[in-house]
Amino acid sequence: MKISHVEEMRNMDRRAIEEFGIVQELLMENAGQAAYFTILKEFGIKNKRFVTFCGVGHNGGDGLVVTRKIFSNGGKVTVFVLGDRSRFEGAAKQNFDIVNKLQIDVIDLQDAEMALETINQADAIVDAIFGTGLNRDVKGIYKEVIDLINASQKTVFSIDIPSGINGNTGQVMGSAVKADFTTTFGLPKTGNLLYPGFAHAGKLYVTHISFPPVMQNSARLKIATNDLTPLHERNKDGHKGNFGKVLFIAGSSHYLGAPYFSALSFLKAGGGLSYLATPASVAAFIGSKGSEIVFVPQQETEQGSISMKNKQQLLDFSEDVDMVIMGPGLSLNDETQTLVRELCLEIKKPLLIDGDGITAIAGNPECLIKRTAPSVLTPHPGEMARITGQNIDEITNNKINILQKTAQQLNTTIVLKGAHTLIGYPDQSVFINLSGNPGMATAGSGDVLTGTIAAMTGLGYPVNDAVRTGVFLHGFAGDLAAKLKGEDGLIAGDIMDQLPAALKSFREEFETVTGDFYHSIYIV
Repeated sequence: MKISHVEEMRNMDRRAIEEFGIVQELLMENAGQAAYFTILKEFGIKNKRFVTFCGVGHNGGDGLVVTRKIFSNGGKVTVFVLGDRSRFEGAAKQNFDIVNKLQIDVIDLQDAEMALETINQADAIVDAIFGTGLNRDVKGIYKEVIDLINASQKTVFSIDIPSGINGNTGQVMGSAVKADFTTTFGLPKTGNLLYPGFAHAGKLYVTHISFPPVMQNSARLKIATNDLTPLHERNKDGHKGNFGKVLFIAGSSHYLGAPYFSALSFLKAGGGLSYLATPASVAAFIGSKGSEIVFVPQQETEQGSISMKNKQQLLDFSEDVDMVIMGPGLSLNDETQTLVRELCLEIKKPLLIDGDGITAIAGNPECLIKRTAPSVLTPHPGEMARITGQNIDEITNNKINILQKTAQQLNTTIVLKGAHTLIGYPDQSVFINLSGNPGMATAGSGDVLTGTIAAMTGLGYPVNDAVRTGVFLHGFAGDLAAKLKGEDGLIAGDIMDQLPAALKSFREEFETVTGDFYHSIYIV
């Protein structure tokens, strides 16, 4: 499903009105009708008490449509207006005038405490205070009301986005409603799906408010959820060489887990031949756990990392594989870091750089720009900060724009890891991944991801599709592990061990796995 920035949605609204004649009054009616249906489906209406908190913009107008429909279908509802009611305009004013003619209490809220008794007597709350255009911190009576809503323990239905969430970044603007259900309009906005906004939304519904498919699916919309197709079938007459040959350049005397998890996860996710170029002194230790890995022992620096002396051997070996993974556990040794930068320039095969490899190229990303074969980076926010020269707060507050710009500049596909991992292509396409859970925030999890992505190339996916599929399956394996053991205390090995089950379930129960549970978006 396509996802829009706030500005893109405003343009879509304008286009719907000017090009298709879907007037503002109809758009607002359709939005309110969908939000009403969400309440009806999830909670019920008749003989229940509701409180609607309305701002004086379009979001408040949507809330007034919901209020009118609740009232006309047997619910009891009180409206509190936050702001100067004279500022209602257009369709919002029209709906405000209608509600005032009905037997509905409409109260101008001057003091948040005025609403406390009504909230206590209510069964549910409709939040229509702020829409997606909020760009300042919430203060004063608005913050007090949001705090009252959150403290009420009532069921909360938010209109378009929980009030207080930035529609583009998903950040909390001082204070934000924690909703049980949110109905968003046209398309989900990025703030609906990025954390912490996603966690505030509860169950997310979307209505296209009669936008035609040509608008919903426009190529100009560069952001989408990471929706997948069924896995490629395994060749029934194939051998191990048919399912991918990958060279992992990884490990050092101080980091044994990263090379192990990356190289073995490739096999656990269906890859054929996993070659691990790692210091000779540690190969035996890793081999005692991962005997299925083929080792390419490397000469070492004095600190036990891979030496520059191995450069030509690694370049020659890379010619006979389908993909190269470089970086997990390599260390920050200067000689090894220089080796990474030189190999980045000279390896002619698809290349994924992770971990210490990212640190090596962060100050000299030109090696990526000059590559002709596909390149992939898998940074966490701290590594993304080093790549871009920005601080982590800037990355967190502007993830998508920074990801789009960086992927384009470096001509590299970038996996920005985190809750709802983002996948950015050089053409500025961004995919929001919805699998995974907080238990996966553990050492080695990213190494399992690199192996999983590589395995998807072994199934015949082009690199970009392999990245998207690998990211999803990695998260899915983490979810299976969490279901089995709980999120607390998950380790990378737990995620890796669930990769075969994740692929099996994905193949056999594709519609269930990729349906509502992972879309997390329900269509009205």
